Amino acid sequence: MDENSRLTEFRQMKNEIRGSAKYLVAGIDIAKERHHAFFGRSDGRTLLRNIVFDNTEEGFEKLLFHAEIIKKRHMLETIVFGMEPTADYHKPLAGYLIEKGYLTVLVAGTAVKKNRELLDGRWDKHDTKDAANIADLIAQGKCLFYEFPSYQIQQIRALLSLQQRLKKNERGCMVRIRNHLIAQYFPELDRYWGYAEGRAVIGNCFDPRHITRLPLEEFIPLVASRRGSTAQRVRIREIWHAARRSIGSPAHQAAVFEAALLTRQLQTIQAMIRETGARLHEICSPLPEYPCLVSIPGFGPEISAMIIGAIGNPHRFENARQVLKTAGLDLSSSRSGKRSETPYSISKGGKAHLRYALYQAARIASTRNRCFMQYLANTLTGRQRERGIVTKMRVKLAAKMLVIAWTLMKKREVFDPGYITI
Repeated sequence: MDENSRLTEFRQMKNEIRGSAKYLVAGIDIAKERHHAFFGRSDGRTLLRNIVFDNTEEGFEKLLFHAEIIKKRHMLETIVFGMEPTADYHKPLAGYLIEKGYLTVLVAGTAVKKNRELLDGRWDKHDTKDAANIADLIAQGKCLFYEFPSYQIQQIRALLSLQQRLKKNERGCMVRIRNHLIAQYFPELDRYWGYAEGRAVIGNCFDPRHITRLPLEEFIPLVASRRGSTAQRVRIREIWHAARRSIGSPAHQAAVFEAALLTRQLQTIQAMIRETGARLHEICSPLPEYPCLVSIPGFGPEISAMIIGAIGNPHRFENARQVLKTAGLDLSSSRSGKRSETPYSISKGGKAHLRYALYQAARIASTRNRCFMQYLANTLTGRQRERGIVTKMRVKLAAKMLVIAWTLMKKREVFDPGYITI
């Protein structure tokens, strides 16, 4: 069964499952080695309280055997398997069930937590109750579609996750170097941190006292690149003079060793990030949606890959509001009473890294592309004095760009400036 057929079946189930007597609901509490399953009807009747099965093929077959027996015994039509996402432990079972043609859904962790006490008026937690809790939520229609994307989309998402972790490690390494080593032992070097020669100093000769003992002619080739420019030589000379009047603490051998080690680690991580980006581009290039996204001003290879990974199958969204929820760019507000004046704001409930990337794309497009520059200027007309209005309009532009990207993916068309009209 393809993704669109599964989505159609899920929407039909969600609309009619509440109070229906034709669905067998199986709530599964996921663990690392052994899972617990609860079987009940969608009208609330319990059929089998608990089945424990292993996280193996034999265990999965045991689950399906009991499910089919209960389905036939009680003359039910459709089995719905549901589970709460638990790290990555649920993915083998979900993939197995989907490949076998069974309807599989997800239940949000927040919904499971809030509904737990409603089952029996107690807040206690155990595996059997958690499985029944998941089944109860599915019977109410409070479940989510389990997306099972294509092999290419799975690769893109895995590489994006890896890239995100690598960038987090890169930032941690950079913060350690700047805020600990440089700030303590060579504060004057911080202004040259962004240049290659500044990082070469950290890796090769971090101790200012060692630099002062070196003649300038020996210090320059130690940290300069092969094709060093005149500006680079000027900066190296400034670093050499700054070392002579540095106010930093004396750098001991452990600090010099740590600086060299962190520099090598940073270089390795940055090489891995570049390699991951190249691999992402290699996988995305054959996709027909990729050139459509790259054609949008402000969208480079990385953000285009992020959009493809986040949206996956564009036809699984019924409207633009659902797409905006993916990035947390949908509007929400807590409003109560007749005269409530609480302003609307974005929910920030979706993917934070995607939301940040879209805002950066909107910022670049609104400063470098004429069409987007004119759009931003028109939206600011008469509101220039409002506090933070430029940021708000760029967030609005980011949401508009996400909807445009989704539309182009569906139609497989390149960007047309007419899409950005007010």
